[in-house]
Amino acid sequence: MSKKILVTGAGGYIGRHVVKALLDAGQEVIASDIRLDGVDARARAVEANIFEDSRHIFEELGSPDVCLHMAWRDGFKHNADSHMSDLSSHYRFLKSMLDSGLKQVAVMGTMHEVGYWEGAIDEDTPCHPASMYGIAKNALREATLLLGKEHEAVVQWIRAFYIVGDDARGSSIFAKLLQSDKAGKPTFPFTTGKNKFDFIDVDVLAQQISAVIMQDEITGIINCCSGHPVSLADRVERYIKDNNLNIKLEYGAFPDRPYDSPGVWGDATKIQQILHL
Repeated sequence: MSKKILVTGAGGYIGRHVVKALLDAGQEVIASDIRLDGVDARARAVEANIFEDSRHIFEELGSPDVCLHMAWRDGFKHNADSHMSDLSSHYRFLKSMLDSGLKQVAVMGTMHEVGYWEGAIDEDTPCHPASMYGIAKNALREATLLLGKEHEAVVQWIRAFYIVGDDARGSSIFAKLLQSDKAGKPTFPFTTGKNKFDFIDVDVLAQQISAVIMQDEITGIINCCSGHPVSLADRVERYIKDNNLNIKLEYGAFPDRPYDSPGVWGDATKIQQILHL
């Protein structure tokens, strides 16, 4: 059944992929962001600053059935001051939407809420975030879950892990590899690459996020992930091969960071249940 779905941050790295996935699935999409260049033209575009105080923000954004809140500044700068300074604005926006009658809210989270962890992350894994990004996301998660209870609304907290794909728009190690290869650099300084992480292609992630919000039976914290750890070295070497990059990794140029887990990944139980509904 089609829903009217508002996507904030629709012009962002992940957002534009989610908008397309929702539209391809037959949903009615309202795409909102400060700029919407390159966002699927099938969506209803609403260029707006959602942090500006407005008592009628719910109506101005199309009175959606679902709000997927993906808007976030400086996602790749984990200790930027903006994470904490924007936190109250995210809270005000979500509270205003729920006060106005929103019945289902989904918010984009991150594994960085958890902090250091070894092994699989599930919805009961304790959170001890180690960056301003993680601290702000963790606080917003707790506040959103409380707001959902107060308003008897469906709340889904979508926790993402390590994303690959559309790397020209990103700031990950894969984006940096592309930039180095384009600049003609023969080598890329690297760690040992032994740490294992949960990698997911951005289009697969978008499909998982879409599946989450198109249903309301499975709620709470939901990992959107592969559920399988892969070493950083193996994934980067595969990326170089798949993209025909003329560059070699300079192993050991950087020391392994002491605060990186030797292996961390998402428990995919809930997302697999959703995909098989």
